[in-house]
Amino acid sequence: MSENYKDVFIHESSYVDSNVTIGRGTKIWHFSHILTNCEIGQDSSLGQNVVVGPNVVIGSLVKIQNNVSVYEGVTLEDGVFCGPSCVFTNVNNPRSEILRKDEYRKTTVKRGASIGANATIICGHDLGEYCFVAAGAVITKEVPAYALMAGTPARRIGWMSKAGGRLGEDLVCPIEGTAYRLANPNKLEEIV
Repeated sequence: MSENYKDVFIHESSYVDSNVTIGRGTKIWHFSHILTNCEIGQDSSLGQNVVVGPNVVIGSLVKIQNNVSVYEGVTLEDGVFCGPSCVFTNVNNPRSEILRKDEYRKTTVKRGASIGANATIICGHDLGEYCFVAAGAVITKEVPAYALMAGTPARRIGWMSKAGGRLGEDLVCPIEGTAYRLANPNKLEEIV
C-alpha cells in the first residue's frame, strides 16, 4: 500500500481507500482505515485503530493516538494532538433508525490544539488555536484560543501557552517565557 505514496509509512494491516492524499513523512499504524476523499498533511502520525473520513482534512504535524475516529465534517488543522480514544461526533441527536447524513455539523480543531484521552467533542463547536482540552472533558460550546477546558460539560479553568505550559496570573509561559495578555475576559493574545 505505501508503495503508492512517496515517503509514507502505511502498516500492512491498514487500509487506504481511493482518492486519498497523504503527505510525506506521515505514518499510519496498525488496523487503521482512511476512507475516500481525505487529505492528510506531512509528518503526521495516526496510531492504531484510527478511522478517518470520508471527506476529512487533516493538516501536517498532527498526532492522532490509538482508537480515534475522525468523522466527516471534522477538520484538524496543523499541529493538532488527539489523545487516545477521544471522540468526535457529527450529528447532535443520532438515532439508529433515522438517517441524518444531511445534518452533519462541521467542527474545526484549530492549529496546535490538544485534546486529552477520552474527551468528547460535540459537533458544531470549533476549538481555538492552542487550546487544551483535559482528559475526559466534554466540549459542548466554542472553545477560545489558548483556553484550558475541563469537566463535563467542559468549562474554562485557565489558559495554556503555545508551548503547552499552564499560565499563572502573570500570563507568562513557564516553559519558554512568552508573555500573553487578556484582550477581554474570554480572549487571550500573545504579546509580540
